[in-house]
Amino acid sequence: MEKEKNITNLPPSGSLAYLGDARHSLYVRKMLIESGIVKSGELNKKALDYVTCEAQARMYEKIRELLTDEEADVFRRAANSTHLNKPKRASGRDYRYATGYEAVVGMLEWLGREDRLEFLLKKSHEKEFEDDTEN
Repeated sequence: MEKEKNITNLPPSGSLAYLGDARHSLYVRKMLIESGIVKSGELNKKALDYVTCEAQARMYEKIRELLTDEEADVFRRAANSTHLNKPKRASGRDYRYATGYEAVVGMLEWLGREDRLEFLLKKSHEKEFEDDTEN
């Protein structure tokens, strides 16, 4: 029998970040297709503007003040995890922020909180995507 999914029995923060990375990537891909880009090479290139550690750290900064206590706690646990393997080109801060951001997205996906997830994803991409489509 499957365990009930609730805040008291969440998977480990690394697992939430793993799930959040996939969910965030799906959001970005949909957003890019909706913008009218149709060539796969261009889609892949543009997606990199949104799925890097640096980009996700910026996205976290945009929603930081909007997080509930529960979400902020998940962010902190993931960002402060001791087993993070930072990529060579990313700063430690950006990597921690990106991991925390992904964990929050993963938690909301795991718990099925679709409205809240869509709200935060939209807010985290709002200005960035508007600026990108104007060029």
